[in-house]
Order: sequence, then structure tokens, then C-alpha cells
Amino acid sequence: MDGVSHDREEETAEAKARWFQSLSLAERMEYLCAITDLVLENNPRIVDLKNAQPVAGRVRVLSRPGL
Repeated sequence: MDGVSHDREEETAEAKARWFQSLSLAERMEYLCAITDLVLENNPRIVDLKNAQPVAGRVRVLSRPGL
């Protein structure tokens, strides 16, 4: 897609995953660093949380048709 769209279908988790996958590795890293900076600016104590659990394997986006 080129340009700006106002289509709600482009806001689905699947559409967002496709967009992220379309980025180059450098663009993905830049985006992740920007999000990390945003989180840390808004909640610097988040690094003190000790109960984070790793996710095994790949993350898969699931959705129910019609929602």
C-alpha cells in the first residue's frame, strides 16, 4: 500500500504483522529501539520488574473470523 489509508481492515493484527515483516532488518531495529525508548521514557522503572517470562518458540497471531 502506498500513501495514507483509513481502512479499518488495515489495522488488523495480521495487517500489522505483514507491515512489520515488510521492513528491512535495519528498519525493524530502528522501530524497536524507538518503541523501547518510548516505554523507558514513560516508565523508567520497568527495567526493575523481575517476573518477566520468556516466550518459547515463535509467536503466532490468531484471530477469529467475524470479530
